[in-house]
Amino acid sequence: MNTTEIPLDPIQRWEWIKYQLRTRGTSLAMLARALNVSDTAVKNAKRTAYPRMERAIATALGLKPVDLWPERWNSNGTPHRIRSQRAEKNASYSQEHNPAYDLRHRKTGTEM
Repeated sequence: MNTTEIPLDPIQRWEWIKYQLRTRGTSLAMLARALNVSDTAVKNAKRTAYPRMERAIATALGLKPVDLWPERWNSNGTPHRIRSQRAEKNASYSQEHNPAYDLRHRKTGTEM
């Protein structure tokens, strides 16, 4: 794919990304399901830096994230950070996840 055809305007670029995903037989929703995240998580890459989702979208298009979001990525392939010492966290649940912290399904006052 020729990276010179990627629009510079963020709104046009987002529409271009969605179109390119559709031509490859996928979509943002399918990408979200494959990553086991919500549709909103993938769509957050439209308006804010979200390295994990940006990498996933770029990989689905056969590109590097710096090709799609040059203003968000350094030329060496690392995310451009305002706070450079901040670690990038994995957004998905891992083995360290403690279900006791899921308060939305927990009944209060019934523990004995």
